[in-house]
Amino acid sequence: MSRVVVSLLRILTKSIYSQDAIGLRESAKLYFGVSIVIMVICIIFYNVVEKLPIVKYYKELKIQAMIMEKEEKGPLTLWQIVKSIKWYGFGIILIYLVTLSIFPGYISEDVHSSILKDWYPILLIFGYNVFDLVGKSLTLVYVIQNLKIVVGGCVVRLFFFPLFFVCLHGPLVFRTEIPVMLLTCLMGLTNGYLTSVLMMLAPKVVQLQQAEIAGVVMVLFLVSGLVVGSVMSWFWII
Repeated sequence: MSRVVVSLLRILTKSIYSQDAIGLRESAKLYFGVSIVIMVICIIFYNVVEKLPIVKYYKELKIQAMIMEKEEKGPLTLWQIVKSIKWYGFGIILIYLVTLSIFPGYISEDVHSSILKDWYPILLIFGYNVFDLVGKSLTLVYVIQNLKIVVGGCVVRLFFFPLFFVCLHGPLVFRTEIPVMLLTCLMGLTNGYLTSVLMMLAPKVVQLQQAEIAGVVMVLFLVSGLVVGSVMSWFWII
């Protein structure tokens, strides 16, 4: 959602402000103003959510489960948790390796449009962010429970490399705006959906009392994917 808001702000500022030092200053003021408002709202909601009955219920449930685990067999080690969710972590790393190798570097630097001109990368980034949000929201409708299918989907995303390569160096018909926009939106859709599914399923593999730790480990996998993908983007540009 935050990336969609930023993209909308970029479209707004480019439309109403001049592309000079004064326009840049006014754009920066708007960006920081909106950011401050959103941060204040998040701080308020963070303090409110702790008081919700459902949050209190699950916290108490977790405490009870931890007490029972200690009495029965002792807590799982961190390494055991990592081993339990390793394939989920592999999927997350693969997702962001592919995504960040292509987006936003390739989108903003390598593709060009004689029709849309400097609007082209802005609209591509907006399209990606919107469909990423749509993909994340689709988990409200249906969540794939089969790990093999989900990880398989992450592997299939490797085909984005040759597909985008064709859009850059292939026949002229593939270097037009529509194929690039469709691929960009599809990449955002799969990125959002598969990420959400993996982050939802991984904590369910371990015991309830270990679910929070599993979630933290998945975030570490996600950060690793971001790092690897960012490094790989340099090779894509070269």
